[in-house]
Amino acid sequence: MANTAKDAPASAEERRALDAEELQLADMARHPALGQLSDRALSDLVSRLRTRRNRARDIADRQGREARAKAAPAGATAASGNAGTLNKHDYLNAALDRALAERTARGEQGA
Repeated sequence: MANTAKDAPASAEERRALDAEELQLADMARHPALGQLSDRALSDLVSRLRTRRNRARDIADRQGREARAKAAPAGATAASGNAGTLNKHDYLNAALDRALAERTARGEQGA
């Protein structure tokens, strides 16, 4: 499979937004590594990406509420914004979409 924009290596912004483990998960959700995963490993990747994405979404929601003074701060000071966490959510969501597309494609090939 030829590299597409979706399969390109992580950008500098993506490397900045994701921690080391999240970046490893996102890289596993790119070809050719994605195509080399077993079905079980692919399902595990989808599960781990979904968990990380949901956590980033929940943190971004909390930070947004704190920034608008709608919720008490979780830490010593209220969050001033949630742009970085939203970026993390977006990158994890894109990786999850790639992994789910691969799982769907494998299901269609096996039918």
